[in-house]
Amino acid sequence: MASSLRTDVLVVGGGLAGIVTALECLRAGQHVTVVDRDTPERLGGLALWAFGGMALVGTPLQARMKIPDTPERALQDWLRFGELAADDTWPRRWAEYYVQHSRTEVYDWLVSHGLKFMPAVNWVERGRFGNGNSVPRYHIVWGTSRELMRCMIAAMQGANRGGRLQVLSGHRVTALNRTAGALSGAVARNEATGAEVRIDAPVVVLAMGGINGSHAQTVANWPAHRPRPSAMLNGAHPFADGALHHLVKDELGGQITHAGEMWNYAAGIPHPQPHFDGHGLSLIPCKSALWLDHTGRRIGPEPLVTGFDTHELCQRVAAQDQPYTWQLMNWRIASKEFAISGAEHNPRVRDKQFVRFVYEMLTSNDRLVRQMQHESPHFLVDDTLEGLTRQMNALTQHLYGTQDVHPAVLQATADAFDANFAHGSKLHNDDQIRRILHARQWGPDKLRTCAPAPLQMKGAGPYIAIHMQLITRKSLGGLQTDLQSRVLDRTGQPVSGLYCVGEAAGFGGGGASGKRSLEGTFLPGCILTARAAARDLGTAR
Repeated sequence: MASSLRTDVLVVGGGLAGIVTALECLRAGQHVTVVDRDTPERLGGLALWAFGGMALVGTPLQARMKIPDTPERALQDWLRFGELAADDTWPRRWAEYYVQHSRTEVYDWLVSHGLKFMPAVNWVERGRFGNGNSVPRYHIVWGTSRELMRCMIAAMQGANRGGRLQVLSGHRVTALNRTAGALSGAVARNEATGAEVRIDAPVVVLAMGGINGSHAQTVANWPAHRPRPSAMLNGAHPFADGALHHLVKDELGGQITHAGEMWNYAAGIPHPQPHFDGHGLSLIPCKSALWLDHTGRRIGPEPLVTGFDTHELCQRVAAQDQPYTWQLMNWRIASKEFAISGAEHNPRVRDKQFVRFVYEMLTSNDRLVRQMQHESPHFLVDDTLEGLTRQMNALTQHLYGTQDVHPAVLQATADAFDANFAHGSKLHNDDQIRRILHARQWGPDKLRTCAPAPLQMKGAGPYIAIHMQLITRKSLGGLQTDLQSRVLDRTGQPVSGLYCVGEAAGFGGGGASGKRSLEGTFLPGCILTARAAARDLGTAR
């Protein structure tokens, strides 16, 4: 027989959105139960492993750097870059809410909890034609998202006065219950023992993440008009499988919108110590590296360069003849530009080692380059291009049974790029070089981007080739919600007692970002939607 418990608010999912919802509801005096599928030490979800970048508007840090940002300017960038349709009513309203309130409800709120941001704002997603972020907005939490989650979890536990919080780890919600037509709670199953718990609650807040932690869901929702590679790595959370999305749709009449919009990355490698099947690491591709197809030829005619339009970059990589690409660089480039997204491979920021962080920024990041050289078979290093070609072919022979890179082709690729420098900088004529020079105009980016130089420059070796695949990350679509984070049914009316926050709601409205994100909108989107839900619950009591 199933056990039972009673609570005022049931939160399904222990990621950032779920934790913030629980925290704010506890502060409002409510009894809260959090059901999370993961183990207690992994409470925090995908945010526990993320880097911690946030797109914020009109902050003191921007003012200090003389960045002329306003909510009006940010909204113009957001709607243009995301290509939100005129009838995307709730996504547009959430975009407006985000740009108007990210300063007070995210930046100021986090600072009030003792969190700090790194003293520089980065400029990402500028757009291929300047149609993305028109100014820098990317703020980085000092301590990464891991510090953010530890702070939020500690705040939640500190708000647990009188034993009003219960966390059920290792449990999965398998059903949503209704009594007399009204939502009345859920059933959760202990995934280790199979025992069931009936949770009676007049309010359920869904915070279970997106859908593309499931490869099957990713493929099923992939837009038919967009290229899709035959193989992809998983950079999402494997528990973000879409099951509850479909349960709400099928049984409660909720709407899943923009399910085909996803925030993926073009440069993933298999995790050397995977946490689950297909687990990948998302690289931050080097701007100065040459991005090559499976034959060792530079992908063109427009060179692939990161930092401008991730959505377009993913489509171009997905359209290649093989489900992988190469980045070709030398050690000089890698030691300055190579990085991996997330807390795990950024210990200087994660552990708040400021002096060491500054030293590596000003000198080199040889530590991470050597680490991947030793840990990953997809990270190849050789003193010559011919030797590198042999390693590239040996890897693809092992993985795919093919050897597609000819030494003469790789040499010709490098020679063609280096010819830009044969007669001095005044005769550069390469779009990648132009983009690099543009990136280096902004101080924080200059620190992490090499001055353009020949790939075969003396003393810059050895050579490096990285074998990369597209990697899934976040769902941009989800259950449609209003500005109170209430789930809406097919008629546009709220499903009584049911809320949805964070990625599960497409970060607001079932798809606030549209086709593209300005990058860094995800953690703030979790906080904004969670606080909106908790605020509505507090006033509705």
